[in-house]
Amino acid sequence: MTGHTPRIGLGIDIGGSGIKGAPVDLDSGTFVVDRVKIATPRPATREALAKVVAEIAASFPKHVGEDCPMGVTFPGVVKHGVAYSAANVDDSWVGVQLEHVFSEVTGRRVHALNDADAAAVAEDRFGAARDTEGVLLLTTLGTGIGTALLVDGRLVPNTEFGHLEIDGQDAETRAATSARERDNLSYEEWATQRLQRYYSVVEDLLSPDLIVVGGGVSRKADRFLPLLHLRAPIVAAQLRNTAGIVGAAVMAAERFGAPS
Repeated sequence: MTGHTPRIGLGIDIGGSGIKGAPVDLDSGTFVVDRVKIATPRPATREALAKVVAEIAASFPKHVGEDCPMGVTFPGVVKHGVAYSAANVDDSWVGVQLEHVFSEVTGRRVHALNDADAAAVAEDRFGAARDTEGVLLLTTLGTGIGTALLVDGRLVPNTEFGHLEIDGQDAETRAATSARERDNLSYEEWATQRLQRYYSVVEDLLSPDLIVVGGGVSRKADRFLPLLHLRAPIVAAQLRNTAGIVGAAVMAAERFGAPS
């Protein structure tokens, strides 16, 4: 019996503190080799950041062929490859055609997407939502609240449900992890006084079949998720730090095809 030759995709995840990338087995959602991570340059200008992306993309010559497309996540709204906002990177990125910039420095076909959207795709294909049909809502709880929505596996890009106005306030200013820390709330107080209200409103608007909660605090999900009372199941994300890379690689392969 011959061994299985995996289909490989390349994913790069741009974050405010670090940029990381790896070749991904598109059939299992796992890294083929360890990821490479480089600190996000300061300031994260177009030239400086593109140089780091190019360096990471060139780090896997034994595992990623020249014809392999590349997926790149970006911390902002991305429409048709163009950045419409930029969080934790230089404002000069706003209005830039990301796919053209990264394609130019790497020589690859590039698909760019929002970082939370990439994480949701990864959880849908390989993680906490892999057996779910219908509407999937992913939220990342951190400094703010990032959100992503998939319907039967198809991404509805660039949702911003963390910025819903609830009780007269921007939701994330009350319910994000940073709000729990700022207001010195216990996990129980945070869950019952803040998260319950937030997720109840979102559920009434979207009627999701599953809610997946990511962000660093998801490692402590057992301290707050069981306290929430919703119609839909709400579970912790499974892929965590790998989700952005995996989702980016998957979306690039689905758009351009992956070499076998």
